[in-house]
Amino acid sequence: MYDREFKDAIFEQFARVAAAFSSPKRVEIVDLLSQGERSVESIAEATGMLVANTSRHLQVLRNAGMLTSRREGLHVVYRVADDSVVAGYRGLRTLAESRIGEVRRLAEAFFGQVDDADPVGVDELLARSKTGEVVVVDVRPRLEFEAGHLPGAISIPLDELSQRISELDPDTDVVAYCRGPYCVLAAQAVSQFRAAGLHAERLAAGPPDWHAAGVTLVVGATPDPCPLRHSARKRPTVKGAAT
Repeated sequence: MYDREFKDAIFEQFARVAAAFSSPKRVEIVDLLSQGERSVESIAEATGMLVANTSRHLQVLRNAGMLTSRREGLHVVYRVADDSVVAGYRGLRTLAESRIGEVRRLAEAFFGQVDDADPVGVDELLARSKTGEVVVVDVRPRLEFEAGHLPGAISIPLDELSQRISELDPDTDVVAYCRGPYCVLAAQAVSQFRAAGLHAERLAAGPPDWHAAGVTLVVGATPDPCPLRHSARKRPTVKGAAT
Protein backbone atom coordinates (compact mmCIF):
# COMPACT_ATOMS: atom_id res chain seq x y z
CA MET A 1 0.00 0.00 0.00
CA TYR A 2 1.34 3.42 -0.99
CA ASP A 3 1.45 6.39 1.38
CA ARG A 4 -1.48 8.13 -0.28
CA GLU A 5 -3.55 4.93 -0.30
CA PHE A 6 -2.91 4.51 3.43
CA LYS A 7 -3.81 8.13 4.16
CA ASP A 8 -7.03 7.93 2.17
CA ALA A 9 -8.00 4.63 3.78
CA ILE A 10 -7.31 5.65 7.38
CA PHE A 11 -9.08 9.00 7.14
CA GLU A 12 -12.04 7.28 5.53
CA GLN A 13 -12.40 5.23 8.71
CA PHE A 14 -12.22 8.34 10.86
CA ALA A 15 -14.92 9.87 8.66
CA ARG A 16 -17.20 6.90 9.38
CA VAL A 17 -17.36 8.01 13.00
CA ALA A 18 -17.95 11.62 11.96
CA ALA A 19 -20.74 10.47 9.63
CA ALA A 20 -22.36 8.55 12.47
CA PHE A 21 -22.55 11.83 14.39
CA SER A 22 -23.81 13.80 11.36
CA SER A 23 -27.49 13.38 12.28
CA PRO A 24 -28.96 15.36 15.21
CA LYS A 25 -31.10 12.35 16.11
CA ARG A 26 -28.10 10.03 16.22
CA VAL A 27 -26.28 12.47 18.50
CA GLU A 28 -29.35 12.51 20.74
CA ILE A 29 -29.44 8.70 20.75
CA VAL A 30 -25.82 8.55 21.97
CA ASP A 31 -26.64 11.14 24.63
CA LEU A 32 -29.60 9.02 25.74
CA LEU A 33 -27.69 5.73 25.75
CA SER A 34 -24.87 7.29 27.75
CA GLN A 35 -27.33 7.01 30.67
CA GLY A 36 -27.76 3.25 30.21
CA GLU A 37 -29.13 0.65 27.81
CA ARG A 38 -32.61 0.93 26.26
CA SER A 39 -34.89 -0.96 23.91
CA VAL A 40 -35.56 0.31 20.39
CA GLU A 41 -39.12 1.19 21.39
CA SER A 42 -37.94 3.14 24.43
CA ILE A 43 -35.40 5.07 22.35
CA ALA A 44 -38.08 5.88 19.78
CA GLU A 45 -40.41 7.24 22.46
CA ALA A 46 -37.70 9.31 24.15
CA THR A 47 -36.47 10.86 20.89
CA GLY A 48 -39.90 11.42 19.31
CA MET A 49 -39.27 9.16 16.32
CA LEU A 50 -41.07 6.26 14.70
CA VAL A 51 -39.63 2.85 15.57
CA ALA A 52 -38.63 2.25 11.94
CA ASN A 53 -36.66 5.49 11.73
CA THR A 54 -35.08 4.79 15.12
CA SER A 55 -33.94 1.36 13.93
CA ARG A 56 -32.25 2.88 10.87
CA HIS A 57 -30.33 5.38 12.99
CA LEU A 58 -29.31 2.63 15.41
CA GLN A 59 -27.99 0.51 12.53
CA VAL A 60 -25.77 3.40 11.36
CA LEU A 61 -24.35 3.81 14.86
CA ARG A 62 -23.81 0.08 15.29
CA ASN A 63 -22.11 -0.22 11.88
CA ALA A 64 -19.71 2.51 13.00
CA GLY A 65 -18.83 0.40 16.05
CA MET A 66 -20.42 2.81 18.49
CA LEU A 67 -23.27 0.63 19.78
CA THR A 68 -23.83 -3.00 20.67
CA SER A 69 -27.16 -4.79 20.96
CA ARG A 70 -28.73 -7.85 22.52
CA ARG A 71 -32.11 -9.52 22.43
CA GLU A 72 -34.38 -9.49 25.45
CA GLY A 73 -37.47 -11.52 24.61
CA LEU A 74 -39.18 -9.79 21.69
CA HIS A 75 -37.16 -6.60 22.14
CA VAL A 76 -33.73 -5.50 20.93
CA VAL A 77 -31.78 -3.56 23.56
CA TYR A 78 -28.95 -1.18 22.65
CA ARG A 79 -26.08 0.27 24.65
CA VAL A 80 -22.91 2.26 23.92
CA ALA A 81 -20.00 0.00 22.99
CA ASP A 82 -17.70 1.43 25.69
CA ASP A 83 -16.69 4.63 27.47
CA SER A 84 -14.80 5.90 24.42
CA VAL A 85 -18.13 6.49 22.66
CA VAL A 86 -19.34 8.72 25.50
CA ALA A 87 -15.95 10.47 25.54
CA GLY A 88 -16.26 11.11 21.80
CA TYR A 89 -19.75 12.54 22.24
CA ARG A 90 -18.62 14.77 25.10
CA GLY A 91 -15.69 15.98 22.97
CA LEU A 92 -18.09 16.83 20.13
CA ARG A 93 -20.32 18.70 22.56
CA THR A 94 -17.37 20.63 24.01
CA LEU A 95 -16.20 21.59 20.52
CA ALA A 96 -19.65 22.86 19.59
CA GLU A 97 -19.89 24.82 22.84
CA SER A 98 -16.51 26.41 22.15
CA ARG A 99 -16.94 27.26 18.47
CA ILE A 100 -20.69 27.76 17.89
CA GLY A 101 -22.20 30.67 19.81
CA GLU A 102 -25.74 29.53 19.07
CA VAL A 103 -25.29 26.68 21.59
CA ARG A 104 -24.98 29.13 24.48
CA ARG A 105 -27.72 31.40 23.14
CA LEU A 106 -30.19 28.54 22.79
CA ALA A 107 -29.41 27.17 26.27
CA GLU A 108 -29.64 30.57 27.95
CA ALA A 109 -32.95 31.36 26.25
CA PHE A 110 -34.54 27.99 27.07
CA PHE A 111 -33.36 27.52 30.65
CA GLY A 112 -33.88 31.19 31.45
CA GLN A 113 -37.51 30.78 30.49
CA VAL A 114 -38.08 27.46 32.28
CA ASP A 115 -36.30 27.89 35.65
CA ASP A 116 -33.87 30.83 35.38
CA ALA A 117 -31.51 28.95 37.71
CA ASP A 118 -27.72 29.10 37.95
CA PRO A 119 -26.60 25.44 38.00
CA VAL A 120 -24.84 24.10 41.10
CA GLY A 121 -21.50 22.30 40.71
CA VAL A 122 -21.28 18.65 41.72
CA ASP A 123 -18.43 19.17 44.24
CA GLU A 124 -20.43 21.84 46.05
CA LEU A 125 -23.52 19.63 46.00
CA LEU A 126 -21.78 16.55 47.43
CA ALA A 127 -20.33 18.61 50.27
CA ARG A 128 -23.75 20.10 51.11
CA SER A 129 -25.45 16.71 50.78
CA LYS A 130 -23.08 15.09 53.30
CA THR A 131 -23.99 17.71 55.92
CA GLY A 132 -27.72 17.23 55.32
CA GLU A 133 -28.22 20.70 53.86
CA VAL A 134 -29.96 19.46 50.72
CA VAL A 135 -32.03 16.64 49.31
CA VAL A 136 -30.68 15.52 45.92
CA VAL A 137 -33.42 14.40 43.53
CA ASP A 138 -32.74 12.40 40.36
CA VAL A 139 -35.69 13.14 38.03
CA ARG A 140 -34.68 10.77 35.22
CA PRO A 141 -36.70 7.61 34.51
CA ARG A 142 -36.08 4.97 37.17
CA LEU A 143 -34.09 2.66 34.86
CA GLU A 144 -31.57 5.43 34.28
CA PHE A 145 -31.35 6.06 38.03
CA GLU A 146 -30.59 2.39 38.60
CA ALA A 147 -27.90 2.43 35.88
CA GLY A 148 -25.91 5.01 37.85
CA HIS A 149 -26.74 7.90 40.19
CA LEU A 150 -25.09 10.25 42.66
CA PRO A 151 -24.51 8.92 46.19
CA GLY A 152 -27.41 9.87 48.44
CA ALA A 153 -29.74 10.85 45.60
CA ILE A 154 -33.40 9.82 45.69
CA SER A 155 -35.35 8.86 42.61
CA ILE A 156 -38.47 10.87 41.75
CA PRO A 157 -39.01 10.63 37.98
CA LEU A 158 -40.45 13.81 36.51
CA ASP A 159 -43.72 12.12 35.57
CA GLU A 160 -44.23 11.21 39.27
CA LEU A 161 -43.21 14.57 40.68
CA SER A 162 -46.64 16.18 41.01
CA GLN A 163 -47.87 13.20 43.07
CA ARG A 164 -44.75 12.95 45.27
CA ILE A 165 -43.72 16.54 45.82
CA SER A 166 -45.52 16.58 49.18
CA GLU A 167 -43.01 13.98 50.46
CA LEU A 168 -40.31 16.66 50.59
CA ASP A 169 -39.75 18.89 53.62
CA PRO A 170 -40.40 22.51 52.59
CA ASP A 171 -37.64 23.62 54.99
CA THR A 172 -34.96 21.58 53.22
CA ASP A 173 -33.28 22.74 50.01
CA VAL A 174 -33.74 20.57 46.92
CA VAL A 175 -31.27 20.11 44.06
CA ALA A 176 -32.55 18.29 40.97
CA TYR A 177 -30.51 16.69 38.21
CA CYS A 178 -31.12 14.70 35.04
CA ARG A 179 -29.02 13.54 32.06
CA GLY A 180 -26.69 16.45 31.42
CA PRO A 181 -26.36 20.17 30.74
CA TYR A 182 -28.96 20.18 27.96
CA CYS A 183 -31.48 17.82 29.52
CA VAL A 184 -34.79 19.61 30.16
CA LEU A 185 -36.12 17.35 32.94
CA ALA A 186 -34.29 18.97 35.86
CA ALA A 187 -35.26 22.50 34.77
CA GLN A 188 -38.91 21.45 34.58
CA ALA A 189 -38.60 19.84 38.02
CA VAL A 190 -37.06 22.98 39.54
CA SER A 191 -39.96 25.01 38.15
CA GLN A 192 -42.44 22.63 39.80
CA PHE A 193 -40.54 22.58 43.10
CA ARG A 194 -40.50 26.38 43.26
CA ALA A 195 -44.19 26.61 42.37
CA ALA A 196 -44.84 24.34 45.38
CA GLY A 197 -42.90 26.69 47.67
CA LEU A 198 -39.60 24.79 47.89
CA HIS A 199 -36.15 26.31 47.52
CA ALA A 200 -34.83 24.42 44.47
CA GLU A 201 -31.72 24.49 42.30
CA ARG A 202 -30.52 22.57 39.26
CA LEU A 203 -27.29 20.58 39.14
CA ALA A 204 -24.80 21.20 36.34
CA ALA A 205 -23.82 18.42 33.93
CA GLY A 206 -24.95 14.81 34.39
CA PRO A 207 -23.87 11.28 35.32
CA PRO A 208 -21.63 10.65 32.26
CA ASP A 209 -19.75 13.90 32.95
CA TRP A 210 -19.37 13.12 36.66
CA HIS A 211 -18.22 9.58 35.89
CA ALA A 212 -15.58 10.97 33.51
CA ALA A 213 -14.45 13.38 36.24
CA GLY A 214 -13.91 10.51 38.67
CA VAL A 215 -17.09 10.76 40.75
CA THR A 216 -18.16 7.28 41.86
CA LEU A 217 -21.77 6.63 40.87
CA VAL A 218 -24.06 4.21 42.70
CA VAL A 219 -25.51 1.41 40.56
CA GLY A 220 -28.86 -0.23 41.28
CA ALA A 221 -31.99 0.74 43.15
CA THR A 222 -31.36 2.10 46.64
CA PRO A 223 -33.79 2.85 49.45
CA ASP A 224 -34.71 6.53 49.44
CA PRO A 225 -33.14 8.38 52.36
CA CYS A 226 -35.77 10.19 54.40
CA PRO A 227 -36.19 13.71 52.98
CA LEU A 228 -38.68 14.72 55.67
CA ARG A 229 -36.00 16.17 57.93
CA HIS A 230 -37.07 19.50 59.44
CA SER A 231 -34.72 22.45 59.64
CA ALA A 232 -34.85 25.75 61.45
CA ARG A 233 -32.48 27.40 58.96
CA LYS A 234 -33.60 30.66 57.42
CA ARG A 235 -32.80 30.58 53.72
CA PRO A 236 -32.30 33.64 51.55
CA THR A 237 -34.88 34.26 48.86
CA VAL A 238 -33.55 33.44 45.40
CA LYS A 239 -34.63 34.59 41.98
CA GLY A 240 -37.51 32.46 40.74
CA ALA A 241 -38.34 30.96 44.13
CA ALA A 242 -41.97 30.91 45.20
CA THR A 243 -42.85 33.14 48.14
